[in-house]
Amino acid sequence: MLVRTALPPTRKRVALLPSEPRKLIIDCDPGIDDAVALTMALFDPRLEVVAVTAAGGNVAAEQATANLQALVAFLDPPRLPRIGAASADAVLHSRPYSMHGADGLGGLDLPRVPLHGGHVSEKVIWECIKAHPREVTIVALGPLTNISRVLKRDPGIAELIGSLVICGGTSQASGNATPVADFNFFCDPAAARHVVGEPLTKTLVPLETTSQVIYDLDLLDRLPREFSRAGKILRPMLTHAFRAQRQLLGCEGILLHDVAALVAATDPELFERETVAADVETAGDLTAGMLVIDRRRNRTWRPNTDLLVGCDAVGVRDRVLRSLVTAGDVT
Repeated sequence: MLVRTALPPTRKRVALLPSEPRKLIIDCDPGIDDAVALTMALFDPRLEVVAVTAAGGNVAAEQATANLQALVAFLDPPRLPRIGAASADAVLHSRPYSMHGADGLGGLDLPRVPLHGGHVSEKVIWECIKAHPREVTIVALGPLTNISRVLKRDPGIAELIGSLVICGGTSQASGNATPVADFNFFCDPAAARHVVGEPLTKTLVPLETTSQVIYDLDLLDRLPREFSRAGKILRPMLTHAFRAQRQLLGCEGILLHDVAALVAATDPELFERETVAADVETAGDLTAGMLVIDRRRNRTWRPNTDLLVGCDAVGVRDRVLRSLVTAGDVT
């Protein structure tokens, strides 16, 4: 049963793209689409990725941290971000099947890189927000475990977060983890509910919107060259993704949900949005992780979230391809 609590009013949304490079924290659970989004962001001249932080989700916490370290080390971007390690004590739901393979990266088998002097993800996020108050956009591509822990550790930090873009939830489509929940919210429903209810500027990029952007096999012909570092990562991972999608779901095209969420942060003009009153179910046997929107005419819930309800799919794909070409040229 969904128990309502009073939801705080929203604050005025800040611009996502100032004239100077936008400071980003990418919180992710790599994950093939996480890895693609990470490749795009690290070489986007419009962005300064100050930190990348791991969360358990697509893979266990230790594997997520190893994947993140290996990806950053192999890509070797011009600006090295801080890296946060996923906390192994989080209790998360798992999905019945995975498009990502046992290691999360389609069997990419990158060299493992030790994390020297590293900190857990929530500490890295907290320190970066404190160092750059109201300047940082957090792009959350996995379960919201880390974001929730930061807000619990220091509730006042919410007003110092520039904005939060969340890949998660589904308000109109069926879920991809259960009939009503997307994987990110299903994986840690309590964290999702906590973060959605927080008084900070946030945007939800739900499953029905990210699913509008479909990639066919032509994508493989437009990836960075095989001898570039980006190409060496992207080509085998995405080849695996197409094969897994066909074998597991019988589909020829693939969806890159996290990539669409990153584009929502960098190119918000490509998306249609509405402000909604939202909450997340945490306790239902059949509905844990379900995003609940109050659309009643006489609703009593306060609007608290921007929901992206549609996108220019062609424009999003074009931005993704241009970003990947840039990554290939640099590497």
